Amino acid sequence: MSLIIEQSDYFWADLQRQVDLYRDCAGSEIAAAYVDAVQATLHQLARAPGIGRPRFRDRPELARIRSWRVQEPYHRHLVFYRFDDQTLFAERAIHGAHGLPRRLLQSPYEGED
Repeated sequence: MSLIIEQSDYFWADLQRQVDLYRDCAGSEIAAAYVDAVQATLHQLARAPGIGRPRFRDRPELARIRSWRVQEPYHRHLVFYRFDDQTLFAERAIHGAHGLPRRLLQSPYEGED
C-alpha cells in the first residue's frame, strides 16, 4: 500500500526552478524527463518511505527529514521528505551540493527578481 503524497509549496518552487533551468539550457524534453524522474522517485518513496536516509538529527527545525536521490540521470538532486502512517510529505527537491541544512531552511523564492 502506498502513502498519499503531499508536496509543499517549497517543493513545487524547487521543481519549477529546476524545470525552467533544464528547459532553457537543455530543452523541453530534458525538463519533462526530470519531472518524470522526480514523480517516479516520489512514488517509490510512497511505497517504501523508510528507504531514505535520516538527515540532520542535530537540527530540531529539520526533525524527521529524510532524503533520497532522484532517479538517474538526475541522481545529484535529492528529494527531502517526512512521512507518517498515511502521508509522504515532499518538502524540497534540491541539488545535493554542500550547505544543505542552510539551503533547506532558505526560501526557494530568495534571490528572485
